[in-house]
Amino acid sequence: MTCGARLKRLALELLLVVSIVGGVQAWRMRDLLPTDRGSLAPAFDLRDLDGRRWTNASLAGRPAVVYFFAPWCHVCAASSPQLRWFHRLRGDGVRVITVGLDWNAERELRDYASRHSMPMPVLAGDAATAATWRISAYPTYYVLDRRGRIVRRDVGFATVAGLWIRTHGL
Repeated sequence: MTCGARLKRLALELLLVVSIVGGVQAWRMRDLLPTDRGSLAPAFDLRDLDGRRWTNASLAGRPAVVYFFAPWCHVCAASSPQLRWFHRLRGDGVRVITVGLDWNAERELRDYASRHSMPMPVLAGDAATAATWRISAYPTYYVLDRRGRIVRRDVGFATVAGLWIRTHGL
């Protein structure tokens, strides 16, 4: 096989892999809330692990990442350092909050937050929260603009670079 033929085959194989990964990701995100510019984030009223109340108004005025996790989720655990680093890099310009779902006792959320050194607020969500935000897989996150509108969303492993790109310019 010639060098040109190898490169052509490699390019086709790469295109196939990217298409498959993109298709799977689009399928996983199919039921999430829409991102058109008029879609406000759903109303919420939750408490963090320190008992402080959080609502949509708590996020007003600056962009936010609302990150949904389950304390038993291995992908969430692997994403936690990335989320923590992103919070340290952009915490002044982008508010990051995490919402724990699919837990039995608040101790599970506290253990998760402690184990992963979560510096951002950890809110205790419930089944109604998951239904309202259309969470069916972990982790899932939404990026909100300054007005509380959903502008980006994703499911799966989060990276500092990915979060940076999704929040850039907000």
